Amino acid sequence: MGDNRPIGIFDSGVGGLTVVREVFKLMPEEQIIYFGDTARVPYGTKSERVVEKFALQDILFLLSKNVKMVVAACHTVSSMVLDRLIQGFHLPVLGVVEPGVKSALERSKNKRIGIIGTKGTIESKAYERKLKDKDRDVYVVSCPCPLFVPLAEEGWLEQSVTYQIAEIYLSPLREEKIDTLILGCTHYPLLKGVIKKVIGYDVSIIDSAEETAKIIRKRLMAFGMERKSEEACDHKFFVSDIPHQFQEIGSRFLGMKLKNISRVDIESTGITPMECGLR
Repeated sequence: MGDNRPIGIFDSGVGGLTVVREVFKLMPEEQIIYFGDTARVPYGTKSERVVEKFALQDILFLLSKNVKMVVAACHTVSSMVLDRLIQGFHLPVLGVVEPGVKSALERSKNKRIGIIGTKGTIESKAYERKLKDKDRDVYVVSCPCPLFVPLAEEGWLEQSVTYQIAEIYLSPLREEKIDTLILGCTHYPLLKGVIKKVIGYDVSIIDSAEETAKIIRKRLMAFGMERKSEEACDHKFFVSDIPHQFQEIGSRFLGMKLKNISRVDIESTGITPMECGLR
């Protein structure tokens, strides 16, 4: 048993690299193929139809690299269209919403759970629906925190302005007496230190990147798909555009120097659903 093919992970930009970082920590033996759709970021401002189109193209590209599993490390995709994408492919397709929901319900004591994310993720109410589906008595309060994304990408992780913005965003959640907070954006783990200080150390922070990595490992083990090769992993990173300072920003998110970056024109790959195993 075993499966030496790589894991495919995609996001609209660099944020999904926080998921890659957690996979590296938990499963250092696994090979990763990452695609960041940096030419069309952000997905959160797009319509559901466009998000589904982009996500489908991203998955088909990863399948052309012979991946054994696809992870949508994008809260917008996971919130809006993941269920439809799962139904369309023969291989496992995972998102980042469900793992955070499961962990939040397990850790919350007073059933008062907060969610922070991009405007698109919050307005989709995906987290709220999934929390309520699993526990109808849970009280959910959410807040979009759009400025957290540029702060994380700029590397402003401890500046006074970061604390000021966090206080504005998080004080209403603190007043709601939540005991658990879901970080509903893959950028937000970089700001976890600030968030903890502002929201209070008695509040459990649910890092969806960490929780997603745990689910990936469980799924691989359940299906006997762990990598068994003793050869060193040849991780590869693809983007649809290489913006200024991408390597610097990506290295910050990954927690190590980002190498092997290649640009691909995602809309001109010529990949068809039939070639990639789409149902």
